[in-house]
This record gives sequence, structure tokens and C-alpha cells, in this order.
Amino acid sequence: MNILVTGGAGYVGSIVAEELLREAHQVIVLDNLEQGHKQAVLPKTEFIIADICNAQSLDDVFRQFHIDAVMHMAAETVIEYSMTDPKRYFQNNVVGGINLLDTMLKHNVYKFIFSSSAAVYGEPQSIPIEEDHPKVPVNSYGESKLMFERILAWYGEAYGLKHISLRYFNAAGASELSGEDHHPETHLIPNVLKAALNNNPVRVFGADYRTKDGSCIRDYVHVVDIARAHILALKKLDSLCSRVYNMGNGEGYSNFEVVDIAKKVSGVNIPAKISPRRKGDPAVLVASSNLAKEELGWKPDFPDLESIIESAWKWMKEHPDGYER
Repeated sequence: MNILVTGGAGYVGSIVAEELLREAHQVIVLDNLEQGHKQAVLPKTEFIIADICNAQSLDDVFRQFHIDAVMHMAAETVIEYSMTDPKRYFQNNVVGGINLLDTMLKHNVYKFIFSSSAAVYGEPQSIPIEEDHPKVPVNSYGESKLMFERILAWYGEAYGLKHISLRYFNAAGASELSGEDHHPETHLIPNVLKAALNNNPVRVFGADYRTKDGSCIRDYVHVVDIARAHILALKKLDSLCSRVYNMGNGEGYSNFEVVDIAKKVSGVNIPAKISPRRKGDPAVLVASSNLAKEELGWKPDFPDLESIIESAWKWMKEHPDGYER
């Protein structure tokens, strides 16, 4: 199949493209390179620099390539900024997404896999979080993802769009070829490993949550496992369309536990510097992924946090400055 991967120069998108190529698909990567990296785009893909907010650019891409399906990962993602500049998130994540859907319909493309987020749930009422858990986002990032999920449901009802949404919890780790390199970097694992690499302390945001050690608890899932879930979703799209699945391991680790495991993996003593809470950060986010296991046949190949951190550490040591600029 010819598959368009939006945001395919980004962290998850580049590894999704890598797994699609491994499955012998033809991959067209579309990215505006605001957050992605040209060096993360694999040579065997077709690469288009374009923005989903530019409807004409999207139309040109669909005219140039015969596209069978779309995997949509292009988005604004930094939760901290979503609290201070929400219009950016609604413009890119909602308006840009609608541009993409409308262009698909214009060119008779009806298969769509969406990169959603655990941020749609907000502060959880029960743990582990299941897909039917109440959705009350606490930041505009989560709100934008939830809005787009609802738009997908209506496009499916009205226009026959076949879609599956994958709600990522905390994507982490690296493949053999690609890793995590955000600017700014707000994710704990790459930041704690950078601290190990540079012999610096790592900032932990909040130590006064109602958790076992006062720090946030998150469910970490290997980015390669997430990428493989996209392929399973595509294969089952005809029979399972309009479905939503959590992508997590079902086990939570506190920020301090992450630091301790990173110390073990790196062999470096990494001091933690406590900073105030970040606005918009729920205390605990842990997924139930039973539905994905039952219906998609998805099972994480790298379920333990140590192996996830080991893959990230290996990539970071090989790319201490991230991708070239």
C-alpha cells in the first residue's frame, strides 16, 4: 500500500515509517520540519516538506501520489505550551486535521489511523484507565485531540471514513535508526539521560502529588511497540473501524523511579532537582490496553521500563547532540 505519514520526520512518525517499510509498504512522509528532523526521514521514503494547515499543499500531495491510507501524527504536542497558547493547538491539531480529512475525501481516500493521546482523559477517576473512562482534558492539547476524535466519528458516520485512533500514553525508547530529539525536550526519559550524558541534575516537576513518592506516575510504552500497533490497526481497519485503543503497558512508574532506573542503565549517579508542578500535569496516568490486545492482537514486545530506557540510552550515546542541524 501507499501510505501517507504526516509528521513522519518526528519521533513517533519516523519510527512508524521505519516499521511500514519493514512491512514492504510504500511510504510518503509529509512534515513541515518545525519539530521534525530531515535526518530522521529514511531514504527509501518519498519526502514532502509541507504543512497540513495549507490545504493547497495537501491537495498537491494527493494529486502527485496515489495514496491508499493515511497515518496522521502531525501535531503540536508540548503540554506546557498548550496552557499558554491554545490557539496554536486548535489551529494545527483541529483545523489542520480537518484540512487533511477533506483532502482525503476529495481524492477518495477512506483509511485513516490517528495518533491520539492519553491527555484526552485529564485527571483520571480510576486506574488503570480504560477507553470508556470519562474524558475531561485539563489542557488544550488533550482537548484538541479529543475534538479531533469526535470529528473523526462524524466523518465516519457521514462520509464512510474508516478510522482507528490510538491513544498513546508515554511513548519512550528508540529504534535502531531513530530516537527522540525534541526542542524543547519536555519528556522525562530523554531529559534524565541527557543529564547522565552531561553530568547534570535532572528536573523533576512536583514532589507533592498524592502518589507513593510524591512525583507523577506515568505508563511508558516503547515507541517501536506503538509503531507496530499502527500496522495492526491498518490491517484490521475494515473490521474494526471507528474504534479507539489505549497504547500503554498497564504499569506506572513514578518520576523518581524513572531516575533510579536511568541511573542503573547509564551507570551514572543522576541527582534530581525538584521544581514546581507544571500546570496541566495529572498526577497519575496508567493505561489498560486489554482492548488493543483482544481486538488488534497487540502485545508489547518491550514491556519493561529498563529495556525501554536501554534503547533510548544506546541511541543517545550514538547521537549525543540529537539529529544534525
